[in-house]
Amino acid sequence: MKQSVSVSFMLMGILFNVCLIAANLLETKVIQVGDLTVTAGLLVFPVSYIINDCISEVWGFRKARLIIWSGFAMNFFVVALGMVAVALPSASFWEGEEHFNFVFGMAPRIVVASLLAFLVGSFLNAYVMSRMKIVSQGKRFAWRAIASTVVGETADSLIFFPIAFGGVIVWPELLVMMGVQVILKSLYEVIILPVTMQVVRAVKRIDGNDVYDEDVSYKFWKINEI
Repeated sequence: MKQSVSVSFMLMGILFNVCLIAANLLETKVIQVGDLTVTAGLLVFPVSYIINDCISEVWGFRKARLIIWSGFAMNFFVVALGMVAVALPSASFWEGEEHFNFVFGMAPRIVVASLLAFLVGSFLNAYVMSRMKIVSQGKRFAWRAIASTVVGETADSLIFFPIAFGGVIVWPELLVMMGVQVILKSLYEVIILPVTMQVVRAVKRIDGNDVYDEDVSYKFWKINEI
């Protein structure tokens, strides 16, 4: 039997992938938000968790798993292309090599930290959304979205910062950075929650789906089960 996906699901998947790739590129700029110093990736990365919530809520864990792995693959692809481009010799007249290499020449430990943190955080986010939906019988979406984001973002920060900056930034500062990232990203979710809820309602109405994962396998590698 042929598998099919809706236009809504396809668009959500595309946006999810774009957000992840954009977040990785924006991470190279450090910005000032009041008294806080954060990376520009904060502008878009939380959106990927919001989309993850929407996909898990409407289409279930199986579809979320598929999109998470597609995001991982596309992220890896872009990073690999960037590294190849950095390694290639530049034209003698081109003056932008230093800036190009700064954006695309990510250190291997940053790449590993980013991809691993994304996988763990995203799968935990989808898992918590899925389980809480069954327990709550589909009610209290707002609480489920917030709780899953806090779990996912916390796991993401706990993995990314020690691997990426351990030994480079002292631990007290690392812990502060981790805490700030979790709080700000979770606050982002809370602020945009009314929009998220409207999008979920609209997609459910248009797509006609509202999946409950009663018989799903939560093994993250079973990508063929869609």
